[in-house]
Amino acid sequence: MAQFKLGNIPVDVVLKDIKNIHLSVHPPAGKVRIAAPLRMDIDTIRVFAITKLAWIKSQQKKLREQERETAREYLDRESHYVWGKRYLLTLVEREAAPSVELKHNKMILQLRPAASHEKKQEVLDAWYREQLKAAVPALVAKWEKALGVKAGKVFVQKMKTKWGSCSPGAGNVRLNTDLAKKPVQCLEYIVAHELTHLLERHHNDRFTALMDAHMPQWRQCREMLNSLPLAHQEWGY
Repeated sequence: MAQFKLGNIPVDVVLKDIKNIHLSVHPPAGKVRIAAPLRMDIDTIRVFAITKLAWIKSQQKKLREQERETAREYLDRESHYVWGKRYLLTLVEREAAPSVELKHNKMILQLRPAASHEKKQEVLDAWYREQLKAAVPALVAKWEKALGVKAGKVFVQKMKTKWGSCSPGAGNVRLNTDLAKKPVQCLEYIVAHELTHLLERHHNDRFTALMDAHMPQWRQCREMLNSLPLAHQEWGY
C-alpha cells in the first residue's frame, strides 16, 4: 500500500487488477482510500485525488458531524435500540439467570444483585448477537436464491470498522452485531451487499450494476444506515 498527502489529508493507495479508479472515504474519521488499476502511476492518481478534493472534504465533514451514541451506562430509562425502535431500559435485580425481554416500549434487563457494568454490557451484547443470528438465515437464503450464490459460513460478531465483510474465496460472511440495533432494511442491504461480493470481488461498475439489478433501493438503505448514530467506541483501522 502506498500513501501520499493532499495538504494535511493522508490518502492510502491500493493498486489492484481493476479497470477503473475508485475513491472512498471511510467512517468514523474520514480515512481516504483509492483503489487504482495496477498500471496507473502515483502522479496520475494524485491528480485524480486533487480533482476530488472538495468532495473528500465534504464527506469528511459529514462523518465528523454524524451523531454518536452516548456511552452506555446501563441505567434505568436509558435509551436502547432494537431493529430501529427505541426502548427504555428497566433494570430488575433477581437471583436468577440473566435475561433480556422487550415489553411495550421497555427493554427489561434482569441481572443478579450488584451486577457490574461489564456484566450488563456482556449480557446485552450476547442478546443482540442472538437477535441477529435469528434474523440472518432467512435473509441469507433469500439473497442466495436471488443472486444464484451459496455462502460458506456466516459469522455474527462485534466489528469495529465495518458493518459486514466477505471472503469471496471461502464464501464466508461476517456481520456486525450492531446491525440488530438498526432497521431490518439495513441488515438486508448488508447481507445483499456481502453476498454480491461472491459474484464480484471489487466495488466496481459490475458490482454496482448487480446491486442495481437485484436491490434497486440499495442506495436509500445505505444512506439510512450511514445517517444513524454510530456506536460510542474508538474505531481503529
